[in-house]
Amino acid sequence: MIRKAIQVRFTFAGHICRPAILIASDRGFPSDSSSLMKKPKKLLESLIKPFFGSKNEGKKEDLEAIAAKEQKVFRYETLVAATRNFNPKQKLGEGGFGPVFKGLLEDGREVAVKRLGRSSRQGSREFQNEAMLLSTVQHRNVVTLHGYCAHADEQLLVYEYVPNESLDKLLFSKEGNSKKVELEWKLRYQVMVGVARGLLYLHEDAHTTIIHRDIKASNILLDDRWVPKIADFGMARLFPEDQTHVNTRIAGTNSYMAPEYAMHGFLSTKADVFSFGVLVLELVSGRKNSAFSPLPDPDADSLLEWAWNLHKKGQTLELMDPALVPTADVEQVAMCIQVGLLCTQRDPKLRPDMKRVVMILSRKPSILQEPTQPGIPRTRFLSSHGTRGSRTGSGSSGGASSSTVNSASTSAATTSTARYHSSYQEHRPV
Repeated sequence: MIRKAIQVRFTFAGHICRPAILIASDRGFPSDSSSLMKKPKKLLESLIKPFFGSKNEGKKEDLEAIAAKEQKVFRYETLVAATRNFNPKQKLGEGGFGPVFKGLLEDGREVAVKRLGRSSRQGSREFQNEAMLLSTVQHRNVVTLHGYCAHADEQLLVYEYVPNESLDKLLFSKEGNSKKVELEWKLRYQVMVGVARGLLYLHEDAHTTIIHRDIKASNILLDDRWVPKIADFGMARLFPEDQTHVNTRIAGTNSYMAPEYAMHGFLSTKADVFSFGVLVLELVSGRKNSAFSPLPDPDADSLLEWAWNLHKKGQTLELMDPALVPTADVEQVAMCIQVGLLCTQRDPKLRPDMKRVVMILSRKPSILQEPTQPGIPRTRFLSSHGTRGSRTGSGSSGGASSSTVNSASTSAATTSTARYHSSYQEHRPV
């Protein structure tokens, strides 16, 4: 296989991006690069338009040249052959964007091909957004975009194939599913750390700050070594470096949305931090943060409220998934619950940034800030549950004190763990 190494330095949205080595493979793509660029030309123009005006035609041409050199454009016929004409048996799943198919390219690479629903206008915007953003990012914990295709009214994105599916299919599977058994504590902790590192990259180390806006279990993919990959950037937003927040239209998943964003459209990197906190508590508990998921606490409408109620009682280890009892590191579990509560505090200013979260998760349990009450965003499906279902938690106005990680729970760790072992069936999820 012939490979070309090309060093590229270019400007993006007014910022100079650092040099990168682009490795282009000559296999699996047609040799006539000019024919490749004819059909996707309108797509490239639509991708570039929001970032470059008419006065920057030179920059637009540079971006087209880079796209040609990277050979990210696939022929439609290549993807039809790879997916066996989008055979239903090749279908991996379906989201708001459209169906995703498994494919095998001529060079032997397995790929996932996301196909835009033909009648979806919003999907078209998400397609353009995702293609633009992912073509400029590269990280171990962010899914790799191999390329895209625009053919007549067909729009397709081509990703690396991730064999272990999405986290939600494993974490929230029914009892008795062998794959859920594989998600022992070590793997769940590995997922937390990997997603945290991926978000840190997007927030601080990418060419410009990227806010994902839809971090949730179904958007975390697991590869053959169980390395987590953040996926689905259709709702992601570039974030100006000189601003603390932006006001924007609300998009995302209700149970993962930060309250300031869900109710007021107030968007910052702390919105992703909140979603990450919800994900952490779901990984610990094996439960969804949803009003439709029954909880042991009748006074809690969501996983966040249940976690907070247990924290106040010094019983946070009661949150732990019973399936984790044989493999869990009790101090580590307690720390992660406190991290989840810190990330989901109502006041975004009190939430740690992802750099702080990565530092906490990368070392032994230590002294952490005491969390304030979590923010419970008002959601459409909670409005019919009465006044309690629509209330929003309020953070404390006083300063946060320091304490040993989950001190109350840690002191009762032995008792809580013994209780889990002795009453496993009693606490077993329905």
